[in-house]
Amino acid sequence: MSNYNELVEILGSQADSLLGHKCETISKDSLHLPGSDVVDRIYMNTDRSPRVLRSLQALIGNGRLAGTGFLSILPVDQGIEHAAGASFAPNPIYFDPENIVKLAIEGGCNAVASTFGVLGSVARKYAHKIPFVVKINHNELLSHPNTYDQIMFGTIEQAYEMGAVAVGATIYFGSEESNRQITEVANAFAYAHELGMATILWCYTRNSAFKTDGVDYHTSADLTGQANHLGVTLGADIIKQKLPTNNGGYKAVKNPGGKPFGKTHDKVYSELSSDHPIDLTRYQVANCYMGRYGLISSGGASGDNDLQDAVATAVINKRAGGMGLILGRKAFQRPFNEGVEILNGVQDVYLCDEIDFA
Repeated sequence: MSNYNELVEILGSQADSLLGHKCETISKDSLHLPGSDVVDRIYMNTDRSPRVLRSLQALIGNGRLAGTGFLSILPVDQGIEHAAGASFAPNPIYFDPENIVKLAIEGGCNAVASTFGVLGSVARKYAHKIPFVVKINHNELLSHPNTYDQIMFGTIEQAYEMGAVAVGATIYFGSEESNRQITEVANAFAYAHELGMATILWCYTRNSAFKTDGVDYHTSADLTGQANHLGVTLGADIIKQKLPTNNGGYKAVKNPGGKPFGKTHDKVYSELSSDHPIDLTRYQVANCYMGRYGLISSGGASGDNDLQDAVATAVINKRAGGMGLILGRKAFQRPFNEGVEILNGVQDVYLCDEIDFA
């Protein structure tokens, strides 16, 4: 298995806090934790068909993490979500979709997630070599003024015909458009399940009111936790979520006139979470039906310390009871070999027996 001491060195000053933490909020004994038998032990008890179970098994049975129950997915939908120039100018080889798939394969990923166009352009060459996850809706940034709405870019049949193992979608929970997005995605996921594909939901919050008094609560544990809870209710097999950066969104955000927003409970903050990132993330896992549906954490934007940040995110996700990492920009916005190194570094966390659930 992977070298624990090397991972400690990569984490640097964060090592003691992340590796030595014991969760005193929600016990790991309460969770349905990832493992090599996750499909047989957890998903098989659901209403998923044998074909969906086979697709889930295909996802966890590929790449360096095959057979562990954990996932390392390369997502590259940023050409639409963040504009191709902004996303690929740092590394122009990724304007060519084939290099995206090659990075996922060389990086030992379980799957590659991207757009209808990217995956469709190389489907006959690669769909049988690595599981495809087709992202079916996007926010585009060419309308003026820029708007933020997830709209469908293709059909479930297209994803099925290109050989996709799973489909992915985003909902902006809290936005004015969320009711329409919820309905569209619920229907799309139900049809994907009929055709035997697994489903992954990007459960993001979006509303200007979620920024208040100079604090951004879009990634608060309580708001993102509720987004996760809605996501699994809609039929997502796997939830993608950003790491929580704070808590108390429900308390800080107000309805017009200063009236309370939504509903929460004091124990969410006093007993079920703390300020520690592993505890905050465990609250997200709890909202995925106590881990019955896997939580994969987003890798976030590329920066100056991508390897360290990626490894730290993986440690937080794993020790909280999550199912893996879905990391894109930190890998494809760097030279190819460095991208592979970062993806492997993430996978090493999940392969390391010394790093266990907190």
